Amino acid sequence: MAQASTSLNATVQQVTERIRERSSERRALYEQRMEDQHRRGVHRAELSCGNLAHGFAACGSDDKNALKLMNSANLGIISAYNDMLSAHQPLETFPETIKAAARDMGSTAQFAGGVPAMCDGVTQGQPGMELSLFSRDVIAMASAVGLSHNMFDAALYLGVCDKIVPGLFIAAARFGHLPAMFVPAGPMPSGLPNKEKARIRQLFAEGKASREDLLEAESESYHSPGTCTFYGTANSNQLMMEMMGLHLPGTSFVNPGTEMREALTRFATEQAVRNTEAGGDYRPFYRQIDERAFVNAIVGLLASGGSTNHTMHLVAMAAASGITLTWDDFTDLSAVTPSLMKVYPNGQADINHFQAAGGMSYLFRELIGAGLIHSDIPTVFGTDMSAYTQEPFLENGQLIWREGPQQSLDKDVLRPVADPFQATGGLTVLDGNLGRGVIKVSAVEQEHRIVEAPARIFEDQNDLKAAFEAGDLDRDVVAVVRFQGPKANGMPELHKLTPFLGVLQDRGYKVALVTDGRMSGASGKVPAAIHMSPEALDGGPLSRLRDGDIVRLDADAGTLDAHVDPTTWAGREKHVASLDHYHVGLGRELFSGFRHLAMRGEEGAGVFGGFEADDLARQQGQIHDEDA
Repeated sequence: MAQASTSLNATVQQVTERIRERSSERRALYEQRMEDQHRRGVHRAELSCGNLAHGFAACGSDDKNALKLMNSANLGIISAYNDMLSAHQPLETFPETIKAAARDMGSTAQFAGGVPAMCDGVTQGQPGMELSLFSRDVIAMASAVGLSHNMFDAALYLGVCDKIVPGLFIAAARFGHLPAMFVPAGPMPSGLPNKEKARIRQLFAEGKASREDLLEAESESYHSPGTCTFYGTANSNQLMMEMMGLHLPGTSFVNPGTEMREALTRFATEQAVRNTEAGGDYRPFYRQIDERAFVNAIVGLLASGGSTNHTMHLVAMAAASGITLTWDDFTDLSAVTPSLMKVYPNGQADINHFQAAGGMSYLFRELIGAGLIHSDIPTVFGTDMSAYTQEPFLENGQLIWREGPQQSLDKDVLRPVADPFQATGGLTVLDGNLGRGVIKVSAVEQEHRIVEAPARIFEDQNDLKAAFEAGDLDRDVVAVVRFQGPKANGMPELHKLTPFLGVLQDRGYKVALVTDGRMSGASGKVPAAIHMSPEALDGGPLSRLRDGDIVRLDADAGTLDAHVDPTTWAGREKHVASLDHYHVGLGRELFSGFRHLAMRGEEGAGVFGGFEADDLARQQGQIHDEDA
């Protein structure tokens, strides 16, 4: 096995200590609550006979007998399965595999509950996208309902895509007294090359390709069960769960429907049993996941050029774990984290090419060797991360792990720390008189990272599309799409705009996007300042902006400013938009309470508040219940 680095990078250490100090009081309260829950018991032993009879009424006789005895583990399965979405369709067979593996260990497993799984690819540019971000919090709550029966000694979380894994993680944190195992499904095999897919999308945006051409290209790209193969939020989720030690080593990017995937799912079940109190090696979530695990996740995200969505998700996930993250933590870690991966949209390869080039085992080897991640954190697999430089193999039908590649097998896709694609990470924070936001620069060429141009203001993404088609944007322009934040309309992704802005850039214009909404985890070549905080509806600076104002976005310097006379700027009224059309239809009216409660993007854009942080503030008299 690889040896842990003897010296942690100084900045990584400083950021970790800063997070620990910042979070000390709320983390202590979180840990105390988890310890109290553990002492109260998991436990079906605490249930009355009537409670317990209801809990196993539907089980077979063998499982009933095991559950009555109380000396074996019972695993709760939380799954995002549905058969419409390619990433989650493979999960259909996982519960039976898990139940069989648990029985072979003398234990049991029950399907505790299902959670919704929506696809941003289906809802992109549609009203349903306005439910997308809030679905993360719905998933957390649905998971809590499933686990609330207190029948379980550990939980297995089955989910893949954008909001699903963060939602499952939040639930795992709030049930932190239980050991947690995250069980992925894997990516679909490679389809149409990403460069060709992007080319046809832009041709369609210009009216040079038919809808039939576009549909054919999209169908060849997204063509079978499994996760989409580009490196967006879904695959960033998988990488981060492995970086935090919540996956088995090397399990993130194994294709579904293979013998290896089946073996990994069985082993995950067996390991989950071993990690319970009944299994003799109790590893609850709250003792495993701390600030070091979050730093590992951020560094992995930055080194891989991962999804911008995680600048919000990780903040919310950390809060659920009693930890306070800020965007400044991302910025400081980005300054010392080299870019080691080029997977679409950062390059032309897909996630299967990354796996073939060396995958997670090689990435771990490089980051551990450079002292960029904490190698001493406990994992679902062991007491440190040394095993994660290994990858799984089947030998005579048995699952084993061997050391992964010592060298990258394709340096166009995956590089060593000594020879990175660029010296710093793929994300950075922007700050200026327009507020604070984030930008993904890993796919943005150096000549496009500074844009200074007149603003063109939109309050609906469809209006930008119409302006493009009318030729009104054929110039240097900073397109501002405001009133897209969580309070305004649920903070939809605006990835539908990418082809139009990409065409303008290809025509030689200086182009940027500024929004209080989100872009897809597949944010691409056009510089996009997103998650702008405070949002326009909250009186944020974007509400003061006017058509024609000169805006300068400088991704290198980390600044975003409107070049408007300060006196004029201070005296401007904040524009107020009519948002009623965003709030009704396709169930959006059911989420009015979520919009009201939503926190800022920099705070995670969640609806749960600050967990232990709010409780501490209440104790100290800083907030009152009516303010919460």
